[in-house]
Parts: sequence; structure tokens; C-alpha cells
Amino acid sequence: MITGHRFACFILVTSMCMPAISAQEPSAAPPPADASRIYLDVVVSPKSGPPVADLQQQDFTLLDNKSPRTITSFQAFTGREAPIKVVLVIDAINAGTQRVDFDRIQVDRFLRAESGHLAYPVALALFTDKGIWIAAELSSDGNALGDALDKQEIAIRAIGRSAGVYGAAERLQYSVAALHQLTASLAAQPGRKIVLWVSPGWPLLSGPRMELSPKQQQQIFSDVVGFSTQLRQAGITLYSVNPVGSTESMFRASYYKDFLKGVSKPNQVAAGNLGLPVLAVQSGGLALDLNNDLTALLRECVSDVAPYYQISFDAASAERPDEYHQLEIKLAKPGLTARTRQGYYVQPLPKK
Repeated sequence: MITGHRFACFILVTSMCMPAISAQEPSAAPPPADASRIYLDVVVSPKSGPPVADLQQQDFTLLDNKSPRTITSFQAFTGREAPIKVVLVIDAINAGTQRVDFDRIQVDRFLRAESGHLAYPVALALFTDKGIWIAAELSSDGNALGDALDKQEIAIRAIGRSAGVYGAAERLQYSVAALHQLTASLAAQPGRKIVLWVSPGWPLLSGPRMELSPKQQQQIFSDVVGFSTQLRQAGITLYSVNPVGSTESMFRASYYKDFLKGVSKPNQVAAGNLGLPVLAVQSGGLALDLNNDLTALLRECVSDVAPYYQISFDAASAERPDEYHQLEIKLAKPGLTARTRQGYYVQPLPKK
């Protein structure tokens, strides 16, 4: 059982202070500000193969809690003309020194491929126990970014993966706070943002012996609602890129799937609902693992983001705070599947 002040280290994530993050890149104007309007970035793919283009609005049916909802706007984005920026995060909190060194080499290869001509502007972020910061600003010059990465010294984290459950809770605290900080920093940037988080993932801290008090459940639920809303409003699609490869156990690699279903109230949550691959899949991104070819995994992520479609709809009215709505998109053309955010939370309108 995790109780008392020992568990509080990971539920008090919003109290952490980390360095500010900036990323500057001219792009398309953001969607009009409207709290009741929901914007979704939708990737459509066949069973195997890259995303497909040339679909029309009439090819899409949007279901909100299994009920059809009117699509209020539709826009298609293709290829490298799409207003996309990428933030690549190297996680040194949840990976050991040898793993981080390996990741750096693989990231460098990714950046310098195709003579350093990147499909979309990329910024490099480093995450250690000293915080998360942008090590190289947005650039389409992969060679320049590789040179910038070579100059970075990534400090060895003070938190060990073998530090036991409370060390794991501390790593979860740092990880969740870092994602909060990164999301807030990117929120003001226009266009669609792709965050590629290179990490074995942070601890799920869930299981038969991991009991939560009602207060702890409420805090986790608040974080779940916060991430869902903040990532959506910031236009961020998160990708969990686990380069551990075949040495990762199948159970550990797939355990996050137990937490993918959206939660509608605090007594349904576990700490696993804050897992990196869980948040990635729920944001419309991918959770990639069981492959130690990090360069290939990063290429797969970039190939996955476009072409894509942006659709909008008016949010449903809510009867209670933090009301969860499941989203699903059906396609008129057979053999295709659509991937986007799995749901959203809506608040009641203020009483007049």
C-alpha cells in the first residue's frame, strides 16, 4: 500500500518549479479561441502503410459518446507543407547512463539523415533531475541540431531506477511535472506540435498492492483531466518512444494497455492512468516499443504525423464537472482507420 507523505511526492506534481521553455517558429495561425469548440487532428491509415490523403469531410463520421455529432469545420494538411513542429525529448530521469549515451547516438543519426534536411522543424529538449529545458531551438537543419546535441552534457540523474517504490514515485513526480511544464510552454505556439518523448517510460506504480486513498485518487484524476485538456488545447500529439528493445519484458512493455480506457470519476483511477504511453495513445499518438533501433522509431513517428485532417465540433453540454466524453471517428471508405484523441472532458456552463 502506498499511503501518507511517501506517496505525496508524486501527487504534488504541480508544485515543482522548472526552467521555462521557449520555441519560436512562424507557422499557420491557431484555431479561433472558443472554449466550446473542440479541434481534433486526425490521422487516417490503412491496416499497414503510411497515412493517406485526399479524403473529404463526407468521409468522416464523428461519434461523441457513441452519438453522431456535426463536424463544424474540416481542413486537410499534406506532406511537408503541414504546420507541424516537433519537440524531441531525451529522458535521462528514467533511463540509465549507458541508455542515454546510446539514445544520443541514435538521435544524432536521425537528425543527420538525408543530409540533415528534416521534414519538419525540430527542437531538442533534455530532461534530467535538474528539470527540462530546450537544448536547441526549432530548426530544419538536422546537422546544426546534431552539433548542438554533441555539445550538451547530460548530468547523471541522482534518482536511481533501483531506488525502490519510493524512488519510482519520485521519478514519476519529476516526469509528470516535466510534461506539465513542456505542455504549458508550447501552448502559446501556433500550429500542431508533435512531442517525441524518448524514454522507457516512467513508473506506472499500479497493481494489487498499490492502494490509493480518496484524496490521492482525486489528485490523480485531476491530473488526468488536466493532461487531456491541456494537450488538446495546446495542439500537442504525444509519442512514447521506448528504445529498450528486446530486453524489455513483454509484460512490462504492454502493461500500460490496462489503463488506456478513459476514466470518468476519481474512484476509477490508478497511477497507471498517468503513464507516458497511456497519455500518448490517448492524445492520438503512438506508443512504440520492443525495438532498440531508435533512429527507425523516430522516423516512424515523423512519417506518421502527415498527411492529417483537422476537424472541429461543438462540445456537448455537461451535467457535472469533469464530465468525460469518448470520441470515435468512423470512415466511409473500407480498409481505413482513423486515429485521434480518444476523449475530452467538459465542464458545466456557469449559472446565470
